[in-house]
Formats: sequence, C-alpha cells, structure tokens
Amino acid sequence: MKPPAGVRPRSGTAADILALSLPMLVSQLAGIGTHIADTIITARHDTLDVAAVAVGSGLFMSVAIALIGVLYAAAPIVAHHMGAGQREDIAPAFQQAVWLALFLSIPGVLLLAYPSPLLSLSALDAEVDRRTREYLLALAAALPASLLFRAFQATLSGLGQPRPVMVIMLACLALHVPLAWCLTTGAFGLPALGALGCGVSTLCVNWLSALCALACLLRQPSLRSLDLLGNWQAPRARAQRELLRLGGPMGISNFVEVTSFALIALFVARLGADVVAGHRIVGNLNGLCFMLPLALGSGTLVRVGQAAGGRDWRAARHAALTGFTLACSLAALLAALLWWQRDVLLALFGGSTEVREVAAALMPYVALFVVVDASHTLASFALRGYKVTLQPMLIHTVCFWGIGLGLGYVLAFHGMEFAGTELHRAPMGAAGFWLATLLSTVCAGLAIGALLWRTVQRSMKD
Repeated sequence: MKPPAGVRPRSGTAADILALSLPMLVSQLAGIGTHIADTIITARHDTLDVAAVAVGSGLFMSVAIALIGVLYAAAPIVAHHMGAGQREDIAPAFQQAVWLALFLSIPGVLLLAYPSPLLSLSALDAEVDRRTREYLLALAAALPASLLFRAFQATLSGLGQPRPVMVIMLACLALHVPLAWCLTTGAFGLPALGALGCGVSTLCVNWLSALCALACLLRQPSLRSLDLLGNWQAPRARAQRELLRLGGPMGISNFVEVTSFALIALFVARLGADVVAGHRIVGNLNGLCFMLPLALGSGTLVRVGQAAGGRDWRAARHAALTGFTLACSLAALLAALLWWQRDVLLALFGGSTEVREVAAALMPYVALFVVVDASHTLASFALRGYKVTLQPMLIHTVCFWGIGLGLGYVLAFHGMEFAGTELHRAPMGAAGFWLATLLSTVCAGLAIGALLWRTVQRSMKD
C-alpha cells in the first residue's frame, strides 16, 4: 500500500538508516561518556569512590532507563503521525509526553533519595555505602531534568530530527568532564567531594540540557513550524493511557534488562572493591559498545514507524531487515576491535593492578556479548516501530531475571555440580554473571527475532 498523499516516503535503505542513526549514536556516546568519565575520574582518585559510583550509577540507570523507556513511547507515536501526514497531532503528543515526564519524576526521585531497600541487597562497606547515598541524592535532583529532556529527545527522534539532541548532549559532556574532575579531586581550590562531585556535576548539566531543549523549541525553525509549545494541553487521560499502554512494556523491558546489570553490580560488590571496580570497567566498555546497536535500533524504529503509520508495509519490512543486518555486521567488527585492543582500552581506565586483572578476565564474555546483544536490540526496536511491546517485555523478564540473574547467582557464588557426573565447577565470581547474561541474551534474541518475523509476515497480509 502506498503512503498517503503529501507524505514524502522514506527509503529505509542502509545509507538512510546510517545517516539517521549517526547523530543518535553521537548523542548516546555523549550520554554514556558522562558515566565513563565518572569512572575514570574516581578510579584515579580513590577506589572507594569508584565503587560508590559503580553501585550508585547502576541504581540510577535502572530507575532512569525504566522511566525513559516509558517516555520513549512518544517516538513511535510521533513517527506514526508523521507517516500518516497528521502533523497537527504531533504537538499534543509532545505535550502529553512532557506531563508524563513530570509524573514519572515523583517515584523516581523518591527511589533515588531513599535507596535503603535497594542498597540492602548488597553488603557494602560502611564508607562505600555513605558515599553511594550522597552520590544518589545528587542524581535524584537531576532526574526530573533528565526525563524532561528525554521527552524532547523522543519527539525529535520520531520526527527524524536527531541533530539538535546531539549538539546539546555534546555540549553537556564538554562541560561535565572538567566540572566533575574539579569537584571530585578538589582542583583549583574547590572542595574534594569524591563521588559526590560527579553527582553534583551531573545535576548541573542535566538541568542545562533541559534549558537548552526549551531554547531549541523556541528558536529552531523546523520545530517552531510545528508549534510544539502552542495551545498547551492539560494532561488527558486517553493520551496518557496510550503512552502507558505502549511505553509501559518498553519501560519494564528496559527496567528488567538494566536492573539485571544493576543487581549484578550489587551482588558483585560482595566480592570486594577491586572486583566491583573491575566489573565496572568492563561494564562501561560494554555500555559503550551497546551505543552502536542502540543508535541503529532507534533509527530503524523511526523508519519502521513512519512506514507503518503510512501503512506502507513493504517499506516497514525493508527498514526492519536492513537495520537488523547492519547492526549485526557492524557489531561483529566492533567486537573484533574490542578484543584486539583490549589491553590498550583497559589501561585507559587506570586503577590498581588487581582491578585491571579482574577486568581482563571478563573481556572474553564482553566481546561475545556485543554481537549477541546487537541482534536482540535491533529486533526489539523494530518491533517497537510496529507498536509491538508487550510480548518482548515478557520475554525480557523471563530471560534476564530468570536466566541472567538466577543462573548467574548460582554460577558466581556456588558453581554448578552436575549429578551423576564427576564434573564440578567452583564458584566463578563475576565471570559467572557474565556467562549467564550472555546465555540469557541469546535466548531473548532468538525469541524476539522469531516474534519480529511473525509480525512482519502478518503485516504484509494487510
């Protein structure tokens, strides 16, 4: 079926998806760059501070990414409006996303400001616990600004205009790095706040990003023509239900996936500061690599959503399969590069010899995980373009919490003894969690890939 008149068709070719995804990739690298910078700065300052940042940022990311997942429902909604030529519906969708961001900030801030139930899962050293709580308190104050900015980002993603977000995030990263270093180490006569310094810097740049987004809405010609701030609507129950119906499973999927890593960080903390610091380093490298399929997935979501909104199912299928092939191919190259340069990359993070030894032992799992996770991520995002989110959420829950956390805990702290055989595996420590996470992602990728294929086939019959 052809798209409606007046709507410019999107090709969904590899070059098209790459062009759309590149600014998204840069934005995401800038976002994770703040967390990597925090790890590097604290690693060179104090092992206790890097442990606090490892645990605290893991908790923050669990809460923030879950809530951002809900807000990101605005992206496929706006993409469908664009594909259908319904420009008048874009501003109301953005405004409802802003209201939802404010509503979601309330539970998010409370969880971060009062983290005792979450921190009780890990037997932290008393000093690490104190520094973690200070760091989380600063991040709690930063969360509302982060969510408001993400509502802006999701809307621009759905419009296929990711460049303003890229510029804002690069500017914030450029400010965060020197500010966090000064506040953490006490440079230029400032107080040496340790991990708290990174949190205070994050607080400052998050609110700056929200203000920059507002300025962009007021001054960017292409956005002013949409009048996203005009005729401001109060919260509407029907629109909020649509966002939650689509975004709720997306948020839960994000929460399940991210909390599996956050809970792993809490459990690994029982093994000592050196182990949790080494785990944090490879976690940062994995997160950095994940930005590639995440960007390609976001670009694929937009093109699939716009084609689906215009009921051009052939274009939607082409975009989904093109994005999937691109991500898997590029992830394989990235994993090879990661393994080839592993010693150089680990040296960049500094830290003690013990910390680097822990990180080096985990690198084989990370290299394999990069490839597996790329296929899983692209299938998930393509399904979001089709507005299919509930079944992937169920798959994520079973795989990441059941296999990833359950089996990982057993392998890490108890090992596996197989009845009727002489085979016995001693506790694997942090490597046990990484092995289980790799297996869980393989299972999730197979199940979600099959779901995507069925969804594409059904759409072609319409």
